[in-house]
Amino acid sequence: MLEDGLSYPIRGDWIGRIVIGGILGLLSVLVIPAFLIVGYLVRVLERTIGGDEVPPEFTDWGELLTKGVIGTIITLAYTVIPVVVYAVVVGVVSGTGGAVGGDVGALVGVVGLLLALAFIPVLFLIYYAVPAALSAYAARGELSAAFDPELLKPALLSTEYLVAVLMPIVVAVVMWIATALLAVTVVGLLLVPFVQFYGQVAVFRMFGSAFATVNDRVEGDTRASNDVGTTL
Repeated sequence: MLEDGLSYPIRGDWIGRIVIGGILGLLSVLVIPAFLIVGYLVRVLERTIGGDEVPPEFTDWGELLTKGVIGTIITLAYTVIPVVVYAVVVGVVSGTGGAVGGDVGALVGVVGLLLALAFIPVLFLIYYAVPAALSAYAARGELSAAFDPELLKPALLSTEYLVAVLMPIVVAVVMWIATALLAVTVVGLLLVPFVQFYGQVAVFRMFGSAFATVNDRVEGDTRASNDVGTTL
């Protein structure tokens, strides 16, 4: 999976794609280029799930922008809502500890501290869920698919998807090292968005491959069960 992901961005006529992606990265502070990058990454998921082995081109910019906006909405929904709920729970518990006082208040305060430390697992759960949600959207082309438990559950509970989520951490570390080295010079700093775009495409290839593998297996099992039922 790692080898496939890392080789994926440079298949076909890759130079033009990396250049465009890097330029959009440089201009991402203008917001719309950032949406276009997200749209392209969603398209990578679409093509990967569809079985294509070569990255998509930067075409149909209006469609890319639309997919990018929807992909961003999905990401925010999976990120903001859990964080807000978590912050409210921690705030209530901490406030209760301060209001009660004494030994009980101290105990509640400890619970609040433990909840605060639990923020790291919450972030990991967000990181774990978002790629599956984007893959579900890419697979069906519908916003509602990103929140469909029946579609998401097979991927989220699969070993393939877990590996696909952990592998990008390796890629992220490599990209971070490369970025740190490039940032030493002005010329190198300008190359950072191009390296980051390459890493993003590689990572989303891994997500899409895992999602496709799991769904193909589930669909195969479903067809087999239906065939058995029909035979009986």
